[in-house]
Amino acid sequence: VQLQAFGGGLVQAGGSLRLSCAASGRTFSSYIMGWFRQAPGKAREFVATISRNESVTRYADSVKGRFTISRDSAKNALYLQMNTVKPEDTAVYYCAASNYRGSTSVVDSHYDFWGQGTEVTVSS
Repeated sequence: VQLQAFGGGLVQAGGSLRLSCAASGRTFSSYIMGWFRQAPGKAREFVATISRNESVTRYADSVKGRFTISRDSAKNALYLQMNTVKPEDTAVYYCAASNYRGSTSVVDSHYDFWGQGTEVTVSS
């Protein structure tokens, strides 16, 4: 599967942004999907994941209650709604697809395919 993330940009603290990830290739619904991010000078970190049938979602503690992950299998699309953003949310955001056996995964090494990333900058 090929992934392309978009929707990043500059947003003020407290604002909202919606990231999208378009998938092409093999059946989208057969993959666990996830969002990860990498801030300047820091390691890549887990943000959110969603199961194949959309029934299970998991979030990093730092974004819980502010971000929402969703997917639309009819459109082969993954989304990340970011609300009440903070300067510490500034990072390049990556979407990823996984063949992992479990329902979801927070581990980046479990993901087999990665998009190119979209940059989010939150100004204070």
